[in-house]
Amino acid sequence: MRTRWTIAPEPYDSAVAAALWRAYYTEVSDRWYLLHEGHATGPADLERGIAADPGDQLAHPTGELLVGRYEGEPAGTAGVRLVEPGIAELTRVYVAKEARGTGGAALLVAAAEEAARALGAARVRLDTRSDLVEARALYTRLGYEETAPHNDDVYAEHWFGKNLSGG
Repeated sequence: MRTRWTIAPEPYDSAVAAALWRAYYTEVSDRWYLLHEGHATGPADLERGIAADPGDQLAHPTGELLVGRYEGEPAGTAGVRLVEPGIAELTRVYVAKEARGTGGAALLVAAAEEAARALGAARVRLDTRSDLVEARALYTRLGYEETAPHNDDVYAEHWFGKNLSGG
């Protein structure tokens, strides 16, 4: 079966990466604000949040940003970065609404795991929030196991890890 997805490395500061980061951040920020504050993210808070994480940690030699294109159009991202020797963090896993349900998220995570191996990682870890139930289900389905906290990020509520075979 041919997939309609292609996945390739992308500079973290490209226009495509910036547009996907904005879409991802807007969605997860709005989701948090709606749940906790009853309104979408304010424009100033949105711009501050996007600017606070430019993605430079996803550049070689210690990171990689991948962009997934669905039927040729940019539709998703996944990034990895080494956080300590042998351990990578999975971040920015996102699939645009119009491409959800097409298998892209699993393909992006698999490509990110491969990139983590290439960076020398034997283990991948991540954190996520309770309200991101789809993400938690995806990670569990892909073999990630919930772990003890590995950071003190104010928004982290669930922590996951996965050993990479052959890493």
